[in-house]
Amino acid sequence: MLKTLVKKQLMEIFRSYFYNAKTNKKRSAAGIAGYILLFIALMVGVVGGMFAGLSISLCAPLAQAGMDWLYFALMSLLAVFLGAFGSVFNTYSGLYFAKDNDLLLSLPIPVRTLMASRLLTVYLMGLMYSAVVILPAVIVYWVTVSAVPMAILGGVLLTALISIFVLTLSCALGWVVAKVSRKLKHKSFITVIVSLAGLAIYYSFVFRAQTAIEQLVANAAFYGEKIRGAARPLYVFGQVGTGDGVAMLLSAAVILALFALTWVLLSRSFLQITTAADTSDKAVYRERAVKRQSADAALFRKELARFTASPNYMLNCGLGVLLLPVSGILLLWKGGEVVSLLNAVFASHGGCAEVLLCTGVCAVASMNDMATPSVSLEGKSLWLAQSLPVRPWQVLRAKLKVQLALTALPALVPLVCMAFILPKTAALPFIFIAALAYILFSACLGLTLGVTRASFTWTSELMPIKQSLAVTIALFGGWLYAITFAGLYLWQGWRLGAPVYLAIAAAVTLAVTALLYHWLKTRGARRFAVL
Repeated sequence: MLKTLVKKQLMEIFRSYFYNAKTNKKRSAAGIAGYILLFIALMVGVVGGMFAGLSISLCAPLAQAGMDWLYFALMSLLAVFLGAFGSVFNTYSGLYFAKDNDLLLSLPIPVRTLMASRLLTVYLMGLMYSAVVILPAVIVYWVTVSAVPMAILGGVLLTALISIFVLTLSCALGWVVAKVSRKLKHKSFITVIVSLAGLAIYYSFVFRAQTAIEQLVANAAFYGEKIRGAARPLYVFGQVGTGDGVAMLLSAAVILALFALTWVLLSRSFLQITTAADTSDKAVYRERAVKRQSADAALFRKELARFTASPNYMLNCGLGVLLLPVSGILLLWKGGEVVSLLNAVFASHGGCAEVLLCTGVCAVASMNDMATPSVSLEGKSLWLAQSLPVRPWQVLRAKLKVQLALTALPALVPLVCMAFILPKTAALPFIFIAALAYILFSACLGLTLGVTRASFTWTSELMPIKQSLAVTIALFGGWLYAITFAGLYLWQGWRLGAPVYLAIAAAVTLAVTALLYHWLKTRGARRFAVL
């Protein structure tokens, strides 16, 4: 029974490798093998190769300084971080809030067996993420420093202990997430905020990693003494990889004791958490007067609510809502330096700063493409939109308005900030016109693609949001527009001057937009009505 349950769990996690989310049909044997090989190549070749390179840069210098333990301590911390980060949300959704918990609990399956299958799945996922960090580190140490039997035993034990500690940590963090999520309101926004915070931390780490590594290697003895005195457990754990017998026994005893305690606590709380009702504040009806609103306003609110209800939709199709104001703040902070640099680099091409900054706003705005998948996201409920007592064009126009509102308003922040850092020339008003013309063009193009390439057979909303050809064309088409816009100016457009060039670009963009808008209002609306 345990084997069957674990197999079921793994099939759910890697379901997309075996089934096509668009058609809900099983993939061919060649397709399954291809997806599995691609996954192995990414995990082992790309991620594992990245940490292997990091291990090579750290191992020899630290070993020569007599800091072998510090090398293993650092790589172990990275392994624990990646393992816990990779499996904590799987713990939350797979252990506590799995969709089939009620069904499985109603079957004659012992609770301990069900819990063990969930934990084993979490363990395997944590092992996968942590192993791509610590295994390259251990192998590099064996190859470059020592491969005596105790070092080999220490490396193997270190890998096993890290995977068990990751499981313990994931269960604890997953328990916290499960408890907190029961009381949270607006979970979609919380998910988006946490995801964006994770991205910010990741890129901050990547940008500063090289400097930190150089400082660590240059001052290995100093930092080593600090860690040995202030964080003794980390020193002992690092000694495991070097083959120290006492450190191996002590670390194994502590980590296994922590896991045993976790098992006991989970055994007592598993049923309580999995069967608990959602304790978040429920909506309470209060009688109040509701203002009458037009059909267009109601359709707009419906589309906006659909966007804000899905973290996947917001993260993949609305990142520009956040990045546009952030870019405006950065312009105020460093804009003067950027303008000076652009004027110095393109001294012979007047007006480059104005055109290139306008290009930047267009490129960031192109990251908003919520209109493109909006038609496909109607899914099996498309008939509701088609049966409403409104014209098909009104439904499409509401989808168009959402992208325009969520892009044009944030875009005003960097555009207004440009007025403070750019010289007051005739090009300034045309920057506003060209950028806003592009935003209108982008929305119309995205909705046109969404209508012409609508698909309603998906089983996961990620398919129309990030895996459809229409979204790919809309996103990369926007970037291509920005590159072409800047490239033509740097090639010959500078001869016209920035004001004339921006005016011509805005006129051409608005002309193409008018054609797209007319198609949406006529043929596009008729096509939507019969989808």
